[in-house]
Amino acid sequence: MSLFRDTYDVIVVGAGHAGSEAAAAAANMGSKTLLITMNLQNIAQMSCNPAMGGIAKGQIVREIDALGGYSGIVSDTSAIQFKMLNKSKGPAMWSPRVQSDRMRFAEDWRMLLEQTPNLDFYQEMVSGILLEGDGVVGVKTSLGIEIKSKTVVLTNGTFLNGLIHIGEKNFGGGRAGENAATGITEQLVQLGFDSGRMKTGTPPRVDGRSLDYSKMIDQPGDDNPEKFSYLDITKPLTHQRSCHMTYTSPEVHDLLREGFDRSPMFNGRIKSLGPRYCPSIEDKINRFADKDRHQLFVEPEGWNTVEVYVNGFSTSLPEDVQFKALSSVPGFENVKFFRPGYAIEYDYFPPTQLQHTLETKLVSGLYFAGQINGTTGYEEAASQGLMAGINASLKVQEKDPFMLSRSEAYIGVLIDDLITKGTEEPYRMFTSRAEYRTLLRQDNADFRLTPKGYEIGLASEKRLRRMEEKKEMSSAFVQFFKDTSVKPEDINPVLEAKDSAPMKQSDKMFKIFARPNITIDDMRRISDVSEYIEENNLDSEVIEQTEIQVKYSGYIEKEKNNADKLTRLENIKIPKNFDYSQLKSMSFEAREKLNKIQPVTISQASRISGVSPADISVLLVYMGR
Repeated sequence: MSLFRDTYDVIVVGAGHAGSEAAAAAANMGSKTLLITMNLQNIAQMSCNPAMGGIAKGQIVREIDALGGYSGIVSDTSAIQFKMLNKSKGPAMWSPRVQSDRMRFAEDWRMLLEQTPNLDFYQEMVSGILLEGDGVVGVKTSLGIEIKSKTVVLTNGTFLNGLIHIGEKNFGGGRAGENAATGITEQLVQLGFDSGRMKTGTPPRVDGRSLDYSKMIDQPGDDNPEKFSYLDITKPLTHQRSCHMTYTSPEVHDLLREGFDRSPMFNGRIKSLGPRYCPSIEDKINRFADKDRHQLFVEPEGWNTVEVYVNGFSTSLPEDVQFKALSSVPGFENVKFFRPGYAIEYDYFPPTQLQHTLETKLVSGLYFAGQINGTTGYEEAASQGLMAGINASLKVQEKDPFMLSRSEAYIGVLIDDLITKGTEEPYRMFTSRAEYRTLLRQDNADFRLTPKGYEIGLASEKRLRRMEEKKEMSSAFVQFFKDTSVKPEDINPVLEAKDSAPMKQSDKMFKIFARPNITIDDMRRISDVSEYIEENNLDSEVIEQTEIQVKYSGYIEKEKNNADKLTRLENIKIPKNFDYSQLKSMSFEAREKLNKIQPVTISQASRISGVSPADISVLLVYMGR
């Protein structure tokens, strides 16, 4: 008798950030879902730094939350510090980040998943997928158990043939203390998939009791912390834990260089590429030889633990070299290690082999999400897991797939970049990758995405109603500024205090508020404004949203117009399996790339590396445009 009586709608393989979001999304949309992982004690483990969000990544977490995912909620419930990064810049650049309690983060994720209807769990290694024709029908485990399913989402992280490096030593593993996963890569390659190898690294973890924080710079959280989730079930922090900052030195660099001949990065044992924007300490010293110091961020791992994460000191150098060098950093003179840093190599599958839904082109019903697609970062993985879980569920329900465009979400930018351009090094999201970042702000993710999440059956009605109420209140407040005039005698004292040109006659408040150096706090000094806020009981989210809409209305409108123009190209669909080799007036490189990637729209085709505007003109002419 089988352990599993029924055929599942969705099986999710791997329970990291991608797998957890995929399983939650599919189950919450009504699909009978199984989450299978090698160790149920490590669900949603923070394998690297204990933090969520950051530049562009914070926007992604808010988008996940707006759609009905769990990452924002768990980030709030397990936060020990909150910071809004880039606050000195425009709102398109504001990025929320929390320092997390690592143990509480994983526990809160597991508790949420266990309370999710339609979701089952199983602990074992998946060694392959089951196929019928060109479609997936389940998975096979290392014990030989076959579990049937209509769709499968692979979120294997760094576990596929993972190899850990510490100096001259290397051993199989998907994470410190955990075994690698085998069998899946070999089967997929046999089926015709291309695979490659990538590398990532992690710093040493140390005992906070052995550090001298008086020699470091205090890094506190925000005075008025916000939160990630748009729901009111989570609350902002009332007290926070500090992080600290210190620096390496020429002495530290010299000590690290002594071990370079024993480093797997420099002696050729590691051949795969690591993340460009999160290099190891030895890579920093080598690439930036002109710099005599680098920042190190000393991050607590939780409220009560003494374990500390040394952000900025990722390394695969021998453990004795790591210890000697770190002991020479100010504040670390008496450091005690919990464990050394290490590098890990793992298999990935170039994401140009996927459709926009994250379903593979070769095998129907099979989805890839997370580091298997060549990305790095919890947030990038979680957003892919969410989208794969949504689309696997929609496929089972025989509904239209769910996709986000580049002008709708950072998630749309991420997926489009991956499947259109591919990646040969771990892909990380930045605000600079999004051409519509003024539209894709962290503050309006609910306006952009909650109606879409509700429509597909993921975001709750409560979430939708809360968003609609916030939108109505902020729109009404903007209209108040447009409709209400202010007299010179009421506003000039405020303007003079800010060195802003005084008014000579009455004018609409909107015009005054739109001045770059005038803030909502300045406007609140006008009695009409403070009375409106009090009478309508406006919260900080509504007030912030109003200020952005007033101050950046011109930029927002201009970007919307640009997005609308490009949407026309998004609407020009290319027939499925179109044969580009027949277009002889198109360059050979363009024909080769287009045949390989098989773009869905003219707009996607135009973003493929090697496809020129002239090639797109040829395609448009052929299609009668």
